[in-house]
Amino acid sequence: MAAREFRVADEYTYDRRTAVRWIASHVLRYPWLIGGFALATACLTGMASMVPVLTGRTFDAVLHGADGRQILLLTLAVFGVRTAQALFALVNNFGAETLAQRVQRDARDELYVSLLGKSQTFHNRQRVGDVMARATNDVQQLGPMINPGMRLMSNAILNVVMPLIAISTINPQLLLVPVLFLVSFVIALWRFNRELRPVAGAQRAQFGLLNASLAERISGIEVVKGNAQEPREEARFRANARAYRDAFVRQGHVEARYLPVLIFGIGLGLAFGHGMLLYLNGAATVGQVVSFIGLYYVVREPSYFSLYTFELMQLGTASGNRVLELLRAETELDENRGGVTQPIRGEIAFEHVTFGYGPEPILHDVSFHANPGETVAIVGQTGSGKSTLTQLVQRIYDVQEGRVLVDGVDVREWSMESLRSQIAAIEQDVFLFSRTIRENIAFGAGGRATQEQVEAAARAAQAHDFIARLPNGYETVVGERGFTLSGGQRQRIAIARAFLTDPRILILDDSTSAIDSATEDQIQRALRGILQGRTTLLITHRIAQIRWADRILVMRRGQLVAQGTHEELIATSDAYRRIFAHGEPTDAPPEVAHAR
Repeated sequence: MAAREFRVADEYTYDRRTAVRWIASHVLRYPWLIGGFALATACLTGMASMVPVLTGRTFDAVLHGADGRQILLLTLAVFGVRTAQALFALVNNFGAETLAQRVQRDARDELYVSLLGKSQTFHNRQRVGDVMARATNDVQQLGPMINPGMRLMSNAILNVVMPLIAISTINPQLLLVPVLFLVSFVIALWRFNRELRPVAGAQRAQFGLLNASLAERISGIEVVKGNAQEPREEARFRANARAYRDAFVRQGHVEARYLPVLIFGIGLGLAFGHGMLLYLNGAATVGQVVSFIGLYYVVREPSYFSLYTFELMQLGTASGNRVLELLRAETELDENRGGVTQPIRGEIAFEHVTFGYGPEPILHDVSFHANPGETVAIVGQTGSGKSTLTQLVQRIYDVQEGRVLVDGVDVREWSMESLRSQIAAIEQDVFLFSRTIRENIAFGAGGRATQEQVEAAARAAQAHDFIARLPNGYETVVGERGFTLSGGQRQRIAIARAFLTDPRILILDDSTSAIDSATEDQIQRALRGILQGRTTLLITHRIAQIRWADRILVMRRGQLVAQGTHEELIATSDAYRRIFAHGEPTDAPPEVAHAR
């Protein structure tokens, strides 16, 4: 089984070797729906062929002087067949639509679970807009593929087979033209399908590109407006939209060369001529010729609807391939469900850790040890690997060399859920969901927190007062990413969210950078009480926070160049003295730092 960070316990196993197999495995989850749909389709198409046969018999009965009772019975038979055909059409449509919606729902669930299980490295490589296009539009395309696509295709196949069977029972000599039509029809469909497949794939890919570009520009609208780049971005979007339009035009060129309708028209003329020739030679009755032409007309529906059907089938298959690309994408980390699940005490150790996002390492041979309950400050210039170091503790990424230990156990041996549920991280770029403030604070507790617990966490984070002043208090819905709040308000809500989870290891990544000095002093007092008994990794540029740390790590260009207490580093580390003397990390040489 492929590595994944998350999976559901009763997950259904799908065949992901090809898009057709994957879609088929979704469909086969509902055999009773398939059975009912297949039975209704067979009855529906069978009755469609019965009507011309009964009509032909009625003609012969009238021409041979049958009594009114016989003609009445034939008329009632036609009426009964048409009524039953309408009822089976309802069952056919209901079964196909139910199956389509369930497959669409299951595919979307499967994709979402798969995305939850992908590593951070995978998500860093993806364009959000393209992922959204696959999760919404491409998955949605599977529904029309089944209904009306698969429904019309199954009807089309049986609407060719059933008339041929009926014609063979009426007069085998009449089969000549229908068989020639069938051979020509299959060849024309094969050619059309071969030309349409790459066009449909390109259309779906171009839609993903268009959607990704749009999402990226909307997310970065502040940058676009701040640099007055609206005309340039409009031109780029127009180019993408034009390419998407061109994909539809290419599809139109292929569909314009659709030959089965022409073949049907030619075949109809030949069928009529062949039937009349047999009648004139005494080899067929008038009723048989009428039935024959009526049965040949049943083939008209497959000829006309195959164009629409194959378009839906090819678009569905192309969409399935795009969804499968995400489902089959390999991820580096596994949830390790059978791993260690014990409560964390908070001991952290790095043993000769080397790590990089690509071929170039970000961290080089880093080793340190933090005892349970210690506060460890991490300082250094921008890009020195401070945030990367903390992400290795959470196992957002796996080390390339060395080991990261929590309570003496390699993080790779922990159950990922157990490890991460006992670690809370508050980053400078706070993310809030477009939900109520109460739901955002209670998020890490899995929605199990009471209102009293939520308010207590907010008070500890110095957030309760400003929340209480909002129009709806804790039920106020924040905008997407929390942009309706100030930076300091967002950070305090994030801190409250972390407090509520009662973590054993707390990571603070410059989490008070957007808070004014007065509020920061209040939060610092709250932090000192709450951090008792918790191991804390503190990334900060603020001297006041660095000084009361139990241990300080000094990072420079991905290397740990010094560690110790504030007093020890002041006495032994030039790099730390420069940081402390100027109030911020710097990578300047000593003479430049002193000159400033």
